[in-house]
Amino acid sequence: MDIEIGLTEIERARSADALKRLLGETYALYVKTHGYHWNVTGPRFQALHAEFMTQYSELWAALDEIADRIRALGMFAPGSSAEMLENATITPDNGVPDADAMIANLVRGHEAVARAARDGIDAASEVGDDVTVDLLTQRATIADKTAWMLRASL
Repeated sequence: MDIEIGLTEIERARSADALKRLLGETYALYVKTHGYHWNVTGPRFQALHAEFMTQYSELWAALDEIADRIRALGMFAPGSSAEMLENATITPDNGVPDADAMIANLVRGHEAVARAARDGIDAASEVGDDVTVDLLTQRATIADKTAWMLRASL
């Protein structure tokens, strides 16, 4: 069935590619944040354990929203961890960093998500995909705020 939402297949593919990059960064950050939730130690354990849970829960919900938009554009969302991580610059940790290093790593992760969202805003704007621009703007807003809040705790 043809997709008639006011965007050509090429335009929809361009937006979907931007969303796939955001999906990859978000997934990599989700995995990192969830691991930190499990492994954080030290005097701020309780506060960080709870904060990391809030963050990974938000990231998990975002993954579904981003993938749903890719599907609404008529493209297939990456279906495996490997596929999602192909589009990520956020790398996993080897070992367990201390709490301050965890926070600093998450700051960098949220900044990577914000950059992916902003790059996507540019791509989706160029093809007139305001719905994707809106989603990407929301994701950039959340990433910017989370990075700021984490930086403030260092």
